[in-house]
Amino acid sequence: MSKEFIETLITKEMIDEKIDKLAKILNEEYKEKRPVFIVILKGAFIFAANLLTKLTMDLRVDFMVLSSYLGERNSSGKVRIEEDISIDIDDEDVVVIEDIIDTGLTYKTLKKKLLANSPRSLKLVTLLDKRSKRNVDENPDFTCFVIDDLFVVGYGLDYKQRYRNLPYIAVLKEE
Repeated sequence: MSKEFIETLITKEMIDEKIDKLAKILNEEYKEKRPVFIVILKGAFIFAANLLTKLTMDLRVDFMVLSSYLGERNSSGKVRIEEDISIDIDDEDVVVIEDIIDTGLTYKTLKKKLLANSPRSLKLVTLLDKRSKRNVDENPDFTCFVIDDLFVVGYGLDYKQRYRNLPYIAVLKEE
């Protein structure tokens, strides 16, 4: 088995700057509204925490646990909802916070499920977007960084539950 190593792709300072810009946009867009933010666990927890503390509108937060990677480097192609929201989103403005969008399959599945609950609006915010991997017609409304097809960890993203605590985004490589 080869040894893993990481190489910094996006620094903490770059992330902080993008989150500040995104918060300004969301504060303006939702200033007269009371949105429900749905954080997709586990990967988005650090991004969501840092973004949500910069938002000034009256908001509510809920969480969902979805999985498609099942501890591997590539998506299994099957999305499991392991934990659902508890807030009623009927006629609410809903903003989903994701860590990364690649194939778009997870968000497509999630969007279908959430739209069945009749929200007033539904938008997706993501820290990372791997547009080159997209194989469904689903794209985020707000993206901090577009990245190449690399396996990344840090800032909440993991590999086999490791590396989530890195304060930056790194490429996971094998020697």
